[in-house]
Amino acid sequence: MTDTNPSIMSHVSLGTNNFENAIKFYDKVMATIGAKRVMEFEGAVAYGKEYPEFWVQTPENGKAAQTANGTHFGFIAVSKEEVHAFWDAAISMGATPNGEPGPRPHYGEPYYGCFVIDLDGHKIEATFWDASIEFTGH
Repeated sequence: MTDTNPSIMSHVSLGTNNFENAIKFYDKVMATIGAKRVMEFEGAVAYGKEYPEFWVQTPENGKAAQTANGTHFGFIAVSKEEVHAFWDAAISMGATPNGEPGPRPHYGEPYYGCFVIDLDGHKIEATFWDASIEFTGH
């Protein structure tokens, strides 16, 4: 791990009601942005590039996993091509489309992303921030 990590997040966790299908989905989708399994426990897998940042797990309390309206998780892509690969992998694994890859100037001129809903109903996205485009802050 480097001392220059710009992230403000340690990690997030998503609950799943079908662990085996969820980890097959995330194995394929996370690989498109350079992430891999970095830690595993019974009923839980963590993905990241260097350390466990994104967990997929069965709920610890034994109840059904649920989604939250208004909550979504955005993953960093390093290119537009990674955004498209993320989209293609997610859709091929059964995700529901929720916004095809493309620019989102209403989020800022440098913003390029895609949105899908995973197998458990969680909203996820991949985002490329093109630093070569001036951000005017609107």
